[in-house]
Amino acid sequence: MVVSENRAFLQLLSLYLFIQFSVTAANFFEPFNVTYDHRALIIDGKRRMLISGGIHYPRATPQMWPDLIAKTKEGGADVVETYVFWNGHEPVRGQYNFEGRYDLVKFVKLVGDSGLYFFLRIGPYACAEWNFGGFPVWLRDVPGIEFRTDNEPFKREMQHFVTKIVDLLREEKLFSWQGGPIILLQIENEYGNMESSYGQKGKNYVKWAANMALGLRAGVPWVMCKQTDAPGEIIDTCNNYYCDGYKPNSPNKPTIWTENWDGWYTSWGGRLPHRPVEDLAFAVARFFQRGGSLMNYYMYFGGTNFGRTSGGPFYITSYDYDAPIDEYGLRSEPKWGHLKDLHAAIRLCERALVAADSPQYMKLGPKQEAHVYWENTHINGLDATFSESQSACSAFLANIDEHKEAFVTFRGKSYTLPPWSVSILPDCRNTAFNTAKVGAQTSMKLVEYAQSTKISAPELIMTKNEASSISESWMSVNEPIGIWSANNFTFQGMLEHLNVTKDKSDYLWHMTRIYISDEDIAFWEENQVSPTLVIDSMRDVLRVFINGQLIGSTSGHWVKVVQPVQFHHGYSDFLLLSQTVGLQNYGAFLEKDGAGFRGQIKLTGFKNGDIDLSKASWTYQVGLKGEFQKIFTIEENEKAGWTELKLDATPSTFTWYKAYFDIPDGTEPVALDLGSMGKGQAWVNGHHIGRYWNLIAPKDGCPKSCDYRGAYSSNKCMTNCGKPTQTWYHVPRSWLQASNNLLVIFEETGGNPFEISVKLHVPQILCAQVSESHHPPLRQWLHPDVLDGKISINDMRPEIHLQCKDGHIISSIEFASYGTPCGSCQSFSEGNCHSPNSLSVVSKACKGRNSCFVEVSNSGFGGDPCRGGVKTLAIQARCVSSSSVGVSQF
Repeated sequence: MVVSENRAFLQLLSLYLFIQFSVTAANFFEPFNVTYDHRALIIDGKRRMLISGGIHYPRATPQMWPDLIAKTKEGGADVVETYVFWNGHEPVRGQYNFEGRYDLVKFVKLVGDSGLYFFLRIGPYACAEWNFGGFPVWLRDVPGIEFRTDNEPFKREMQHFVTKIVDLLREEKLFSWQGGPIILLQIENEYGNMESSYGQKGKNYVKWAANMALGLRAGVPWVMCKQTDAPGEIIDTCNNYYCDGYKPNSPNKPTIWTENWDGWYTSWGGRLPHRPVEDLAFAVARFFQRGGSLMNYYMYFGGTNFGRTSGGPFYITSYDYDAPIDEYGLRSEPKWGHLKDLHAAIRLCERALVAADSPQYMKLGPKQEAHVYWENTHINGLDATFSESQSACSAFLANIDEHKEAFVTFRGKSYTLPPWSVSILPDCRNTAFNTAKVGAQTSMKLVEYAQSTKISAPELIMTKNEASSISESWMSVNEPIGIWSANNFTFQGMLEHLNVTKDKSDYLWHMTRIYISDEDIAFWEENQVSPTLVIDSMRDVLRVFINGQLIGSTSGHWVKVVQPVQFHHGYSDFLLLSQTVGLQNYGAFLEKDGAGFRGQIKLTGFKNGDIDLSKASWTYQVGLKGEFQKIFTIEENEKAGWTELKLDATPSTFTWYKAYFDIPDGTEPVALDLGSMGKGQAWVNGHHIGRYWNLIAPKDGCPKSCDYRGAYSSNKCMTNCGKPTQTWYHVPRSWLQASNNLLVIFEETGGNPFEISVKLHVPQILCAQVSESHHPPLRQWLHPDVLDGKISINDMRPEIHLQCKDGHIISSIEFASYGTPCGSCQSFSEGNCHSPNSLSVVSKACKGRNSCFVEVSNSGFGGDPCRGGVKTLAIQARCVSSSSVGVSQF
C-alpha cells in the first residue's frame, strides 16, 4: 500500500512540475495577473512557492548579465530581484541615464527572456552599501528638503522618480499583466528602522508612500520591507539572517523574506565575512517549513562597486558578499551547488505547500519538530489542476539543537537529524535533502598570471619580478598639490565638503596663508612646544600640507584631529585636503550627514593664543587636475606630459602612473593585483574600476574552522585575518581589448606600480566528498523507474557530481579514495580503508568530460573494501580549458 501511494504521489508530482515549468517557459509572455492571499503570491491563478536571487545590474556589465541570469536560473531560482539606483539613473536633476550598466529595461527583458520572474525594489532609497544610499547628491540642494519624511519637496522629487520608473516599465510592457516578467514591486526600504526618528511625520510619510505607490496602478502587488505598519494592501516583509518566525501585520498577507543575508559587506581594513552554506540552507528550509512563501537571497550575485559607487563610508570596491555567484561571475562552491539541491527539494514539496493553508505541527523532541503539509487540507479553488482526492503530503523535520544530533520517529519511521538542520521529505516518508549534509562540489579558484608579450616588473626602491608584472614600461606625472586651476574661489569661513564638491570628486582642497612671526618661533623654542592643528570632527580622510609638503594624515568617521605641525618664519601656504571614501548610505537624516569638517578648526600653541581657522579666508579647489583633464581616458591621456618612470625611482605621493598591457584570449575573469600600491583609484581604457586601499585586517578574529551550528552573525566566521582586505580588482572582459590596454593609476600615499600584475581567476580544482549515508541526488526523484514504481527512491544510491565551468574539461584526477579518506580539499589522504579501484573508476567516469557522475556504492568500486562502517568517496580533480586539449566530451 505504501509503495502504491508513493508511486501515485511521484507520478502526480511529475505532472505538477511539468505543468508549472511548461507554463512558465512556454507562455511566459502571455499576460498573467498577480495577486496574493494569506499563503502566497497567486500567479495566473495559482499559488507559488518562489526562490529569488538578488542581482544588482550596475554592479556588473551588460555583457555579464546573460550568464549571471543563466546561473541564477540553473541554481533553481524562479525570480531575479534588484534595487533601482536613483543616483545612477538621474545623476543630474531632470537628466536621465538608462544606458550601459544602468540599462534597466534591457536587464528586465533579459530576465524575462530566460523564463524568470522579476521583483523590482524601486525604493527609491536603496541603502545597499551604495553611495549615498542611492540618492542623487543634488537632492540635498532642493530648497527646504528633508529626506524620507512628510516633507513636500522630498515627496515631490520621490514621486516624480518613482512615477518615471513605473511609466517606463509600463511603456516597455514589462509588467505581468502586459506579458512581462515583473510580478512584485517595493516602495521605500527598511524605513521601519528609522521611522521613530521622524515622529508623527514619519508615520504620515509611510501612509503617503503606500498610497502614492498604489495610485500608480502598476497592476502587481507592492511590498515594504522592515515596515510592520505597512498600510492596507502593501505587504510588510522581513529582512534578516533568519525569518522563519516572521508574520506579516495582517492575516490576509503572505510571509515574504525580501533579504536573506547570505554573507555581509566589508570595510577597508576589515576581515572578510563568510556564512556557512549549512546554516544558510537551514534558514531557508526553516522559512518554508514554518509557512514562508517567497525568499530572496541578498545577494545571489554581489558584483563590484565600480567607480565611486561604494557607500559607507569606507566600504571596499568588491561587493562579493560571499554570494552563491562570486564577484567575477563564477559559481561559489559548495554554496551554489548545495543551495541548488535545496531549491530542488523545496520544488518537490511545492504541490503540498501551495495547497495547504497552514501546516500540521508535530513535536518530535525537546528541540525537534515537524511541519506537515497536505494537499487536501484546503484548496480554495486556487489550483484546479488536481482534485482533492489526489492528496500529496510533504514534511519538514527540524533539529534546532545547536550541539547534538537527534533520533526521531515520524509517522512510524526513524530519522537521524544532524544538529541545527532540517530534513525535507517530499512524500512524508523519504528524505530528499538535509541542510547539514553537503554533497555539492567545492571549487577552488586558483589565480594565474596573465602572461602576454609584455611581461615585466617591481618595491620600495622599485624591484623586478619578471614572471608576473604587468609592464616593464611605466610613465608618471605628478598631481599638483593645492590650487591647480583658475576654477577656484575664496570664501570667508569653512564650507561643508559636499556643498562644494557636489560629489563630483572625492577630493576638496582648502588653502589659507599663515604668518609666523619671530616671536612665535622664539615662544616655541623657549617653551619646547610646537603648534598643533585641532579639528573638532572630520570624515573620511584628511591630509595636511605646508608649502606643498605632506606633514600628516587622519582617517575615520567624524573623528577628532590633533595633528602637530611645523612652520617656518614668514608666510606659509597651509593646505587641507578633505576626502570622501563613499557617502553615508544608512541612517536617519542622511541629507544632514555631509562630509569634510564639523565644529571648530584651530591652530594652537601660538604666543598670542589660538588661531581660529573656522573663520579664516579659504581658497577652495574641487578635485584633482588629472581627474578633471580625464588623463585616464584613451582620448585625453597623452595631454598630461608623462615622463618615463625609472626602475630605481623612489615611490612618491600624489602621482599618476600609466602603462599598457595585453591579455590572453579566453573567458577567464581578469583582475588587477594592486597589492603593491597604497591608496588611490584605477582606470582601464577609461573605465573606472574603483578605489583601492591597501589596509590590512586585524590578525585575530578568524577561527581555524567555522562551525555552522547556531545562530549566525556577521562576525562569526571571519576570514582573511592579517592580510589586506582587498588586493584584486575586477576588470570586466568587455572593457578590455587583446592588446595595448591603457591602465592609469592615481596613487596618493606612495606605491610601486612595477609590481602590479594582471591575473586570471580560474576554477581549476574540484573536490567532493560524499558518503553512503548521503541521500540520492534530487534528480533521481523524477527518474522514470521511480515514477513508475519499478524501484523505490531508497534503492537509488548517493553520487558525486563534478562539473567544470563551461569550455573546460576534467584533465586529471589528483585524488580518489572510496573507503575512509581523511582530510579536506587539497589535503585529502587515504584512510585505513581504501578501494584500490578508486582512481581507475573515477578516472574512467570523469577524465576528458566537462561533467561527470560517480555513484557512491560498493558495487561501483568492485565490492566492499572493508566490511562494516559507512564508506565515503572523496575526489579531487583538475579542470583545464578544452581548447588546450581538444574537444571536450559531455
